[in-house]
Amino acid sequence: MRRPALYSRSPGTQPQAADSTADQAVVPSPEGEGNGAPAGAPGSPVFAKPAKAGWQPGRRSFAFMVVLSAALAAGGATWWPRHSAKALTQKDIDAAVLRTLQTQTLPSPAAKAAEIVRPSIVRVVGYGPEKATPEAKIQKRGRNLANGKPPEADAPPGEVERGVGTGVVIVDKGVILTNLHVVAGAETIKVTFSDGLEAVATITGVQPENDLAVLQAQKIPDDLIPAVMRSTGDLQSGDQVAAVGFPFGIGPSVSAGVVSGLKRSFRSPEGKQELGNLIQFDAAANPGNSGGPLINMDGEVLGIVTAILNPTQQRTFIGIGFAVPIENAASAAGSPPF
Repeated sequence: MRRPALYSRSPGTQPQAADSTADQAVVPSPEGEGNGAPAGAPGSPVFAKPAKAGWQPGRRSFAFMVVLSAALAAGGATWWPRHSAKALTQKDIDAAVLRTLQTQTLPSPAAKAAEIVRPSIVRVVGYGPEKATPEAKIQKRGRNLANGKPPEADAPPGEVERGVGTGVVIVDKGVILTNLHVVAGAETIKVTFSDGLEAVATITGVQPENDLAVLQAQKIPDDLIPAVMRSTGDLQSGDQVAAVGFPFGIGPSVSAGVVSGLKRSFRSPEGKQELGNLIQFDAAANPGNSGGPLINMDGEVLGIVTAILNPTQQRTFIGIGFAVPIENAASAAGSPPF
């Protein structure tokens, strides 16, 4: 009886059939070779010749297949016809513009309105004997501080600023609207236009019941632009407005607010005059704003800033200002705009 081979490298451990024993190679052990023992002697280990197995893919073959597949995929993507770019539509353009507008900071409505009316704003200064009223003293301190002078410093002889205010050009020939109290009693009136041109002006009309004066500049810029006036017929409380002027001689300055009320009345602190049918607003106004325009967000003149209400001696702004409607102001110039 034939025994199975020891240390077989074949997958199975069962004895092979008799007809396949002739293919087995008998290898003498090292000990038997050294001792001269004959091949196949009893007791010597026998190594079976490994049977021929079918082809199986190894790691290198698998890696080769992966690389080949990737190369074929890349080649296919290269040669595959590409789709053309999507055509740009008006909807895409509108969406891009909207995104840009949402991410960019735009000027405020008050800033745009002030820029429109700025070429029509003038600084008005009346020269003459200095007033002794409390308001005149406050204006004097403010002007001196703005110019870096001591609050109580006196102006040189002949250059005493009796009143400082604001005006607005309503006709391109140099016709200017301002407050009467700004120029009343002045021996000389000078106006400074937005381009820096300074000119002497004269009073051509007054409307004391509305504290208005009409000035005519003796010299004007070549490109003088008059302001656009707007009826107050549809004006409502809560509408946005801005006051433009020279508070304490500083400016032009812009302050924004809303219409607080219509058809208001105001009595001067001295009780000498009562004004009616006024526009009440809360945009900041101070001495020097008098005579300046109250404008809407389109830069159109709604009225002329005339007074502020303040129960204190300092006359600082507490949120209540008044303006004469432009219908009344323009009629002072003899040319109602509506």
